[in-house]
Amino acid sequence: MIYDVSHLTRYRYGALVAVNVCVLRLLPRSGDGQHVVEARVEVTPTPLSMIERADPFANRVLDMRIETPHRELKIRARSRVIVERPAPPIAARTLPWEDVASLAAATASLEADSPATAIYASRLAPLFAPATAYARQSFSPRRPIYEAAQELTRRIKADFAYDSRATVATTSPIEAFARRRGVCQDFAHVMISGLRGLGLPALYVSGYIRTIPPPGKPRLAGADASHAWVALWCGLGFGWLGLDPTNAIPAGDDHIVLARGRDYSDVSPVEGLILSSGGHELEVEVDVIPVAGEPRAGL
Repeated sequence: MIYDVSHLTRYRYGALVAVNVCVLRLLPRSGDGQHVVEARVEVTPTPLSMIERADPFANRVLDMRIETPHRELKIRARSRVIVERPAPPIAARTLPWEDVASLAAATASLEADSPATAIYASRLAPLFAPATAYARQSFSPRRPIYEAAQELTRRIKADFAYDSRATVATTSPIEAFARRRGVCQDFAHVMISGLRGLGLPALYVSGYIRTIPPPGKPRLAGADASHAWVALWCGLGFGWLGLDPTNAIPAGDDHIVLARGRDYSDVSPVEGLILSSGGHELEVEVDVIPVAGEPRAGL
């Protein structure tokens, strides 16, 4: 599939902002069956500087600084992405999960794709006994890891209610687990906490998912949204495999990856510091549009 993605973020401030320093993670990454044809970020007011770098997880990061006084900040990211992922492996042929846990614990590498940094608790994905016990129900002794993980995603989908009013961006997975409700961010954090409690490497993935309107209904501009799912390391032969607990499906050609990290705090699309005395209002609009034909430059 070929997609044109537009992600608009607009901040309106209650008082004049003198300085705005931001970190942006809005440029999709290539790899794992995804190729970025073109991507750019446009900002108003014009930044004094905007420098791209790679973070420890090989995500594309923009460091931005604005010194023009302003009451509104508009950030629009546009990209064209080709997604053509291989079919998931035959679950029964993947390694027993205990073997994967042992391999991850013995890994000495700290490269971007290494499982080493994905087996420990992180700020927004702590280890807690109820999540570990919940995950363990799917991970019986010597069960193939991908088979067990697929079952875990199905159980989260069945046991947790999607409720956009139940949580906020800073809600702990401990709280979301107790409530058994939340959004994709919460379900990903809960799954990650449970997997890491078993010693399995799991990362948080931010990105987008293609949405299809009901039959006979038009697609509404700006109606798409950011999405989150989980990448599970399944050993050297299989690497990182995406699992979407919100929808109980593997991450496939309808999933577009922006960034990966230990939890949401590593992949937040926009974060920063402003010099101002007022509050702000935030608006976000996302469009994920399938493109027919061959990929071409020019968005």
